Amino acid sequence: MRTRELAVAGGFEFTPDIHSDHRGLFVSPLQDEAFVAAVGHRFPVAQTNHSRSAKGVLRGLHFTATPPGQAKYVYCARGQALDAVVDIRVGSPTFGKWDLVTMDSESFRAVYIPDGLAHAFLALEDDTVMSYLVSSAYQAELEHAIDPLDPAIGLPWPPEVEFLLSARDTVAPSLAEAEAKGMLPKYADCLSAGPAAEPAGHPDRSAVRLGD
Repeated sequence: MRTRELAVAGGFEFTPDIHSDHRGLFVSPLQDEAFVAAVGHRFPVAQTNHSRSAKGVLRGLHFTATPPGQAKYVYCARGQALDAVVDIRVGSPTFGKWDLVTMDSESFRAVYIPDGLAHAFLALEDDTVMSYLVSSAYQAELEHAIDPLDPAIGLPWPPEVEFLLSARDTVAPSLAEAEAKGMLPKYADCLSAGPAAEPAGHPDRSAVRLGD
């Protein structure tokens, strides 16, 4: 498993080894030891989600109110997507910065998105399937969106793609508007929302949380 720290504080990219032969392939997109070594604690899976998208579907930028927050571990199970992570945590040393990761079902590259970061992806192929492991159950009233095309953020989406957005994402506020409305999470709250750190390489297996 290869690890890269994202340009936004606390975010990581993970690229697993692929084991393939004449039958197909086997891969482990999330590996506990590698995750703990990079992040400092285990990922507490409460729910798993799948989405299937046509080419051009742009989902995001989405984030969960913090507290309670919701961390995500995302990878592409089929097709190809351009994944975006934006730091919207007020007071963060990387506030307003972003990183992009190309995901596909050949590399099974994954991204860890801690509490308080905004996430979006653009499907680059039809029938693109994204898999999410999340640290808390979905609660609609806690979910918020920011305009993924906000020029102040400046995400470099491919210009040749015709975007297809949901009604909510189409009218989502800009980052500045969301900050003015008090919608954005505070960096200090996000740091305290995550699980307590465990020694890297020595996860306490009795501490794993499955569900709420």
